[in-house]
Amino acid sequence: MKKSILISQDLSCAGQVSMAIALPILGALGFNPTVLPTAILSTHTGGFGKNTYLDLSSEMEKIIAHWETVPLSFSAVYLGYLGKKPLDVLLSSIDELAADSFLLLDPVMGDHGKLYRGFDLDYVHQMQHLVQKADLITPNVTEAQLLLGKECTTGALPTTAALNLVTELNEKYKNKQILLTGIPKTNGKIGIVGIDTISQEIWQLETAKIGSSFFGTGDIFASVLLGALLHGDTLKAAARMAMQFISNTIEKNMQFNRYDSRFGLDYSLELPVLLKQLN
Repeated sequence: MKKSILISQDLSCAGQVSMAIALPILGALGFNPTVLPTAILSTHTGGFGKNTYLDLSSEMEKIIAHWETVPLSFSAVYLGYLGKKPLDVLLSSIDELAADSFLLLDPVMGDHGKLYRGFDLDYVHQMQHLVQKADLITPNVTEAQLLLGKECTTGALPTTAALNLVTELNEKYKNKQILLTGIPKTNGKIGIVGIDTISQEIWQLETAKIGSSFFGTGDIFASVLLGALLHGDTLKAAARMAMQFISNTIEKNMQFNRYDSRFGLDYSLELPVLLKQLN
């Protein structure tokens, strides 16, 4: 029987981000996805002007109540962009939803040294509580600083500072697997720092930064990462695979002129390679 994965994040009707990425990728990787949308947006929030936003927190409660009568269970739960009210709903229900499940939380709150529009320090506080429930967290630098209550910075991050962030996260949020993602390096590359909670080994990966920023790369990374983990890869191997998948996807999109920066990347170009690696 296929492993069942619960994906809870927003659905942007246009633009390859969040649910529009996680659902097809994890389905293609051989899993049975179940979705719990937190909101519906006309587009994502970058480059399309003023988007619509429909909060689904009240509907989430009804969906969860119905699932309890089925009942449903999941091998893994993947949480991405939530929103204020949906975060409250998940805080009150995650123990039941993720019972005996591997919980991956991408604590989407901000980037480039600031919170995303619509979020405040109360949201950060609630996210800190949700992190306590997770088995693996994948914050970017800004989100890691927010989770630690630090002043947010911008620009390249020295290796020592990145290692310190992961160490402090490990000290504050015990027994979590941690990946610090999207680290802008002083050598022009982009990096990841991870920690193995069993051996306490801290390791680093890096790759060349190709082009400018692309919407949805964090969602692609988390989806491929979770798929590789559930196929039995170690955290480091899964992170390397996800990083390489994104690099190859960007290269192919640029080579064949297959992207509009607003709409995200065409990851289908690289999926056959990923499926071969996993199988």
